[in-house]
Amino acid sequence: KNSTRLFEVEYIVDFKMINGQRYYLIKWVGWPNEANTWEPDDNLSCSHLIHDFHEDYTMQLYKFLDDRKISWNKYVSFYAEQKRKIVTELRTWQRKINDITKSCPLIAIENEVDLCSFPSDFKYTVTNIPGKDVFIPNDPLIGCDCPNGCSSRLIKNLCCPGTHHGRNPYSNKLVKVHPGKPIFECNIRCKCDMDCPNRVVQHGPHNALSIYRTSNGKGWGVKALEIIPKGSFVMEYVGEVIKNEEAERRGKRYDSEGMTYLFDLDYYDSENPLTVDATRFGNISHFVNHSCSPNLQVYNVFINNVDPSLPRIALFALRTISANEELTFDYQMTGDNSPGES
Repeated sequence: KNSTRLFEVEYIVDFKMINGQRYYLIKWVGWPNEANTWEPDDNLSCSHLIHDFHEDYTMQLYKFLDDRKISWNKYVSFYAEQKRKIVTELRTWQRKINDITKSCPLIAIENEVDLCSFPSDFKYTVTNIPGKDVFIPNDPLIGCDCPNGCSSRLIKNLCCPGTHHGRNPYSNKLVKVHPGKPIFECNIRCKCDMDCPNRVVQHGPHNALSIYRTSNGKGWGVKALEIIPKGSFVMEYVGEVIKNEEAERRGKRYDSEGMTYLFDLDYYDSENPLTVDATRFGNISHFVNHSCSPNLQVYNVFINNVDPSLPRIALFALRTISANEELTFDYQMTGDNSPGES
């Protein structure tokens, strides 16, 4: 953003170096502090403000070090030591997470921005965990008995989606139904093998991803490490499944702390008594940021549990996603339940 009539720099809040380039946290004229953004110096044409900021910043830093009798070289050495410590901690977390996900593609953890380590109280899990007084069934009553496997024609009429009056959800393992339409995959009671074209989410992600420290002030985020084709299953949103009363109690505390990872399971019923809380227990989806122009879409998926109050929350690529592109979804996303072709 240049210093124009629409985006005029009021003052510079902070700065940092990323891969040798300067970034500045900008307070914009006429915009609240919540709209502050990190901008590379190439985007800015306010050299006088940048000069003044560095003069003040340097004086404050030297005063800080002088008050504490710390030399500049000692400060640089201290910072480097802390950075090495953070890198070691992140590598340990990366090993732990990939040991848990096992056969799934790599999940990397990177921080080239600051000295923030991975949240130590976060418990990584690949499946939903039942909270107090919550039971998650995992044994469907019926499965399909498609002769000679689940072809597209049979999926539409006789297979699991047809049994539930649904549509054939996939084409070459890519989602093709409209957002808001439920997906019924084949389950453990079905006669088909694991290569069935109606088994996608249950096989897990197929793309390498990275949990990384963002450079725009949003904290942790998730990015693709390879191209993800449109319609691909990317990840599942998992956490602790809790009742609404507990969700309301936790939600008040999360709101006061300025964060929330609550996902209401209200696809079929707005009064559904269950919510997924990914605050303490969760997977990589915990770190995916919000966007009003997301590249991920939420779908409700049923596999070994067909209880309408307990869908699995799957995130699919809305469009082709480039390597190193941040993954986002709309936290307020609602399915389009309008009729249409599958």
